[in-house]
Amino acid sequence: MSGLFLFALAACAQPVPPAAPTAEEIVARGQYLVTGLVGCNDCHTPMTPTGPDMAHSLQGATLGFAPTMEMPWGAVAPPLAGGPAGYTEEQFATFLQTGVRPDGSMARPPMPQFRMNEGDARAVAAYIKSLPRAESPE
Repeated sequence: MSGLFLFALAACAQPVPPAAPTAEEIVARGQYLVTGLVGCNDCHTPMTPTGPDMAHSLQGATLGFAPTMEMPWGAVAPPLAGGPAGYTEEQFATFLQTGVRPDGSMARPPMPQFRMNEGDARAVAAYIKSLPRAESPE
């Protein structure tokens, strides 16, 4: 009879919802996305002959490539570390979900028009916000 009781008890048990991620876990997910999947360093970090200069990660860079035809083009990728200038963390997360800047405009190519889900966008924004801003040149 104890086996039947345990079975009935287990059948009535409510599943425990997963715990909300900690701030550290959200930033770690953002780092994984930024450095492993999204490719932010490909444009927003200065390049060396061997790849991105990670000592200046996401500090902004002049792009080393351009289209072969005339089109709107961003020749400079702005700094992102510490959060992009003119954006709150919430506005940046919304931009990553919609592709629309706070002023209603779209980013120029080669910036992708991301359509991230809310969790990924918030994680990317939290990670980028956690990075130290570049020191201003004197």
